[in-house]
Amino acid sequence: MTTLVNLIVMLGMAVVIPVGLTLIDGSGLAATRRYWLLAAVPGAVALWLPRGGPATGLAAPYAFATLLLAAQAPLRLARTRSLAPREVAVLTALATPSVAGLALLAERSGHRLLGFDLGILALTVPHFHFAGFTAALVAGLVCRAAPGNPAARYAALSVPLGTLLVLAGYFVDDWAELVGALVLTAGMWLTGLITWRDLRTRAVERTTATLLGASAAVLAVTMLLALWWALGEASGLPHPTLTWMAATHGLGNALGFALCSLLAWHRLKETHP
Repeated sequence: MTTLVNLIVMLGMAVVIPVGLTLIDGSGLAATRRYWLLAAVPGAVALWLPRGGPATGLAAPYAFATLLLAAQAPLRLARTRSLAPREVAVLTALATPSVAGLALLAERSGHRLLGFDLGILALTVPHFHFAGFTAALVAGLVCRAAPGNPAARYAALSVPLGTLLVLAGYFVDDWAELVGALVLTAGMWLTGLITWRDLRTRAVERTTATLLGASAAVLAVTMLLALWWALGEASGLPHPTLTWMAATHGLGNALGFALCSLLAWHRLKETHP
């Protein structure tokens, strides 16, 4: 499982976040986009080293970069003075990679941050690249593309709220985490539905439409798996193992949802800047 999770995290570090940052409008992110890979490359190398000083040293620049990205959220809020649903989603996308960056730094150093097991910290890293950054960003993009759709506004709010509730569930119990998973899944399914029904059919280019359709279809399955796992953890009912979840839910969200979505939105931006 470690190899697969590391590959998923590398995709998030080196591809998903850099591409995603190009889709966020407004000033303040130019320098972050320009230098992101300078932090992501050593961070990716740190994943493959044994825990200890060298791994910690290589993970530190990436953690720092995620904190700088998070600092853009209050600066953006001060500029826009808006808490419209799509803005809430973008602010969440800017802030959540810092959770991944700090978890990476702690796990690579062997430090049980806030008392969490090192295995949980390791899984927190991909979770907040994809369920944090990517899910919130895509929900915000969908809301911007469908401004008159109440479901799109709900999705742009419920994805950040669900992500926050899942994080809070880490500190409370499995039932609280299940509530977060339910809210997050509702937002992601609505995002996928609007993408499939409205945005995919409006796309002029066939490749873009295919990418949008694939990302929406994958969400229907991967978020069902997330609910199954969260329910099983809370209730004790049979549910997939973490290894199985990494190979299905994790890989599906990374390739099928995140990569396809961001590539599609990048193509749409180039066509209709």
